[in-house]
Amino acid sequence: MSVASAELKSRIKRALIEELDLRGKHEQDIDDAAPLFGEGLGLDSLDALQLAMAIEERFGVSVPEGDAGRVVFASVEAIAEFLTRAGAEGARSSEGG
Repeated sequence: MSVASAELKSRIKRALIEELDLRGKHEQDIDDAAPLFGEGLGLDSLDALQLAMAIEERFGVSVPEGDAGRVVFASVEAIAEFLTRAGAEGARSSEGG
């Protein structure tokens, strides 16, 4: 069961599309649980580096390197869970606070 909000996942998908210039892709085209690398979106190691920098910049977190980082970037859902656990400043809605 995911504790990450649909809003957060949507923001992650927007970051993926914008930062990695995924032309022709829309948020609804990206499955929350689909792998981002290989079979899924087909991202490569250069994309991973770009994505890590984008997530750090947009959400104010430090993304781990190596195997721990690969776990974080397994899927949109995994990124959302990581941001939620990390208490990322951008992971919570800024409304009503």
